[in-house]
Amino acid sequence: MFTVVIVGRPNAGKSTLFNRMIKSDDKIKAITDKLPGVTRDINYGVAKWEDKTFTVVDTGGFFPEQKAENIIQKQMLEQIEIAISEADLIIHLLDGKEGLVPDDIETARWLRQTEKEILWVVNKIDNPSKLSRIYEFYSIGTEQLIPISALTGYGFEELIEKIIERLPLTQSLKSEEELPKIAIVGRPNVGKSTIINALLGKKRMIVSPLPGTTRDAIDAVCTYYGKKYLLIDTAGIKRLSYYKREISQQVYVEKLSYFKALRSIERADIAVLVVDATEGIVNQDQKIAGIVAEQKKGLIILINKWDLIPQDERDRKAKIFAEEIRRKLWFVDYAPYLTVSATNKTRLTKIFPIIDQILEEYAKRVSTSELNKLFNQKLKDVVLSSGGKELKFYYITQVDVEPPTFVVFVNDKSAVKQHHIKFIEKLLRETFNFEFSPISIKVKQRK
Repeated sequence: MFTVVIVGRPNAGKSTLFNRMIKSDDKIKAITDKLPGVTRDINYGVAKWEDKTFTVVDTGGFFPEQKAENIIQKQMLEQIEIAISEADLIIHLLDGKEGLVPDDIETARWLRQTEKEILWVVNKIDNPSKLSRIYEFYSIGTEQLIPISALTGYGFEELIEKIIERLPLTQSLKSEEELPKIAIVGRPNVGKSTIINALLGKKRMIVSPLPGTTRDAIDAVCTYYGKKYLLIDTAGIKRLSYYKREISQQVYVEKLSYFKALRSIERADIAVLVVDATEGIVNQDQKIAGIVAEQKKGLIILINKWDLIPQDERDRKAKIFAEEIRRKLWFVDYAPYLTVSATNKTRLTKIFPIIDQILEEYAKRVSTSELNKLFNQKLKDVVLSSGGKELKFYYITQVDVEPPTFVVFVNDKSAVKQHHIKFIEKLLRETFNFEFSPISIKVKQRK
């Protein structure tokens, strides 16, 4: 798909423009804030304009290489280079409110060296009365500037028309929304971004020993034996009490990241929960698994950093983890788990056959005749006593998929307890091979 990459200084309005271009409430939008450097990773989205579709890439703030002061800033530059290498068109976004600065000229010089086509766009021009702001930008070395306001939409249609003019006459309209969506979730600094980078074979996500490096929910397409998956890297989910401490701009941005991580789980088909092998299953891991379970999403547990466990301790540790998962994550007992090393890329690709199996089960539909054949064999004429009430099961039907959802009809809904539901779930799993997928069972009282 035709790819447009947005590049510019920190706080020039790149994420605001990105959000306007993908313009859909059901997409996870890039975090925007007045704090410079909020966007650290590259963020992918699909823009649709009438019958045209193209990919938009939001990048972290660009600054000359000699000004990169730490590992994160250096990796931000590496990621921008990767994004630009994939670009068909670059938007150099300039800050019309702050005016032309030396870094803009240096960025323009660097972009020209890529030999990619570039649109020079001056942002924060809210109305025609502010058009005079753009004139100084001509000294950047271009004959055409496009004034816009990413915030209000002024000049936005003209920018889109310039992009549409450059689209190829024919292109695939297959949207990334059609791909299986896999959200990588977990506490801060457990290795989520490293796992995605290893799977992609590219440094798409910034990796650092600093907790909280990923602030946004970042999408990337991964191909495994010809099949594509949309991987979603999310910010580390901290304890909710963390976000209730003294309000500051930093906490505000991190709280947005927290809710974006939750929304990433909502739109995913499967969540991959990454836990730290050196720490075991902790309370926050349980809470994140609980969020996934409540939303009835597929779940895979990756025990990462297995390379840090001494070789002679691994068998014992594996047994400890199996027991911890059984005891602490009992409510997702259908979820498979793997020990992996993102750093050494050990056993990571084993998740793809599991993902495929979950997706198949997640979309599976069982006929009413097959379901009631099972009921007739196991529950016909069975009358149970529950709290002094007589409970009788009549029949069962499947009403939905993703997740597979079943409705059981009984004589007295109030008499149905959790252990009855678990018994029926066990029957369904064993009989119809729902090994790893979550399933939902609802109860209705027959009148």
